Amino acid sequence: MPSRAPKSKLPVRQGALSREEILALLEARAQAAQDELAGQTDAGEDVLHYLAQNGAVATRRAVAANPGAAPRTNRHLADDVDEEVRVELARKIARLMPDLGGDEAQHLEALTIETIERLARDQLPRVRAVLAESIKALDCIPKYIVLTLARDAETLVAAPIVEYSPLLSDTDLIEIIATAKAEEIIAAVARRKPVNGDVADAIVASLDIPAISALLTNPDAMVREQTMDSIITHAEKLEALQQPLTMRSDLSKRAIWRIASFVGASLIDQLMRRYGLDEEIKHHLNKELRARLQEGEGPEATALDSSRQQVEAAMAAGELDESFVDAAANASQRDVVILALAALAKVPEAIARKIIQSGSAKPVIALVWHAGLSMRVAFKIQSFVMKLTTGELLPARAGVHFPLTEDEMRWHLGYFDVVV
Repeated sequence: MPSRAPKSKLPVRQGALSREEILALLEARAQAAQDELAGQTDAGEDVLHYLAQNGAVATRRAVAANPGAAPRTNRHLADDVDEEVRVELARKIARLMPDLGGDEAQHLEALTIETIERLARDQLPRVRAVLAESIKALDCIPKYIVLTLARDAETLVAAPIVEYSPLLSDTDLIEIIATAKAEEIIAAVARRKPVNGDVADAIVASLDIPAISALLTNPDAMVREQTMDSIITHAEKLEALQQPLTMRSDLSKRAIWRIASFVGASLIDQLMRRYGLDEEIKHHLNKELRARLQEGEGPEATALDSSRQQVEAAMAAGELDESFVDAAANASQRDVVILALAALAKVPEAIARKIIQSGSAKPVIALVWHAGLSMRVAFKIQSFVMKLTTGELLPARAGVHFPLTEDEMRWHLGYFDVVV
């Protein structure tokens, strides 16, 4: 049989390749080989370090994500000029910490800690935020790094550490509450498991309404009786605290009577169900409620009327705008926010209320967009009005933009029969 000619690995084409085409082809194949090696955990420490020093951006990103990279390589990549390289490194680095120490050489552990320290001081908030999310629950991180992140000026960086880090003492938390520059940080403290009495006192003393609400709904928060009395006193005038109060499972009988003296029918029903109140108490509370309603002092009706008056006054003065809704969301004024969104988006009040009560971030973001407001307002409504958890919150894209496309937002509004 005639022998077959060997297959060429170069693409078949008419005529000879030029020198430039051959060099470009060789460079492309070399880059492909580097990219493949960069993702192999068994490529060898020296190979990965070489690629981290000399590879293209895509190669360096792959090395940064590779758990087989040596501590010296990780430390080198912490200073990389490419943001995504440092983000990939921040995602990975926390997974290495629990395996260090013991039989590992001390200098390897020191290099890894140095890498984390460098990432904690990165100029870009996104890198620091990814690192904070990665190490938030670890107890093997040096405390000075944890404190650096907990005091970061960016909420997305500080909040995960403040809420989850086991390394923060009560003294640290009280200092963080006293110096917090963003409301979300105190609320993050309030969501910790557990929250001790001294920390709870500091949260209540801050008069941060979203944080106090988070404290009340945290079953692992210890709230002293005297502190609870103070909250109840505030709640009589602040509707935002009333429902969270009724969700507590440790209210005294005296506290229940005080709360029932100013909340509406639905919240009294919640208290009755949660505490299994006997018929005599039920009868007395309902009698008091009926008397208040007959006098025209029902808190639910009065609060709604007041909210409607605020929105109508703002509209008449030409002040029903971004600043108005932003301030109402900050103050957790649920009815004011609902009525304002309904007016600005030109949708029925019942629809706006249904969207807010859905407990889902996406339709609320769509409604805010339809109302002509910013993603900043949408995030505040999620946080302070809807009281969504960290896992339920949908933040802005690139810090300011809506995270959904316009088609997606139209779809979510259409689900509630709002046509845009």
